[in-house]
Amino acid sequence: DFLSRLRKLKHLEKEEYDMIREVAAKAHPMSALRTMISYIGSKDNRTVEPDITTQEMLGVEVIAKIPTIVAAINRVHEGLEIIEPDDDLSYASDFFYQALGRKPSTVEAKMLDAALILHADHGMNASTFSSMLTISTLSDMYSAITSAISTLKGPLHGGANERALALIQRVGRPENAEKVIGSMVEHKEKIMGFGHRVYKVYDPRAKILKQFAEKVTNAHGKQELFQAANKIEEVMISKLGSKGIFPNVDFYSGLLYYSIGFDPEIFTPIFAVSRASGWVARSLEYVKDNRLFRPKALYVGEKGPNKYTPINERE
Repeated sequence: DFLSRLRKLKHLEKEEYDMIREVAAKAHPMSALRTMISYIGSKDNRTVEPDITTQEMLGVEVIAKIPTIVAAINRVHEGLEIIEPDDDLSYASDFFYQALGRKPSTVEAKMLDAALILHADHGMNASTFSSMLTISTLSDMYSAITSAISTLKGPLHGGANERALALIQRVGRPENAEKVIGSMVEHKEKIMGFGHRVYKVYDPRAKILKQFAEKVTNAHGKQELFQAANKIEEVMISKLGSKGIFPNVDFYSGLLYYSIGFDPEIFTPIFAVSRASGWVARSLEYVKDNRLFRPKALYVGEKGPNKYTPINERE
């Protein structure tokens, strides 16, 4: 029943495709995605003071439509014709088909499905907090997801996999890893794809993605990039493993997406395709027993009282 609902709801209207063509041709894919979710929500009159049942309906629509939106954004970004959904394909395989214009191999379909599952939810991360904060005001689900996308856009959150791939490409060959990474560690540069606020061990999601990365890079002639990534991991663990810094989910995910044909700028929107289910689930869970988020701010500045100096006497 749920899959049937997703199939029915994943199709976009002509004017929505027209909007994607206009926005995605000029903007970064994450900005285009943020605009499209907001735009679709703005047309829906159910967003005015929605009850719990309506919030759930809106959430399912977001989960259904977001792969179609991101795939269309990717096509426009690449200067290609938009491909509409194929109802005979699975959620992950249909996204692959719409985005890249070909049906995935068995390995590619399994890899993308696994990647979406592994990114679907992960505790109180920044974007999930944003969605819950917004829904706590009793705003609508489209607004909550727009907030989450805006937060995910930052390079310290969803954009990290794009930066991790750039590092792997910069190293290029495994024999370059020691020099490049050694210099970065020495100069205390931030190395994307390593370290995590929660995990002080090897991120279990990265272990799974690494296995897929090896298969997919071999299948698409990018073995040297995988070998470079593997060497970067080895060097990083030798230098910083004792401090609890290991590969995280971002390190191999970008390499996976790049190997099957995705442009780096679409990596974070793919993250959003996956994380939308987590955003919706946690927002629904919270709003059912809602309390408005209202954190206190503790002042840590200079203590008074200070002597007041008239303006005409100031230096």
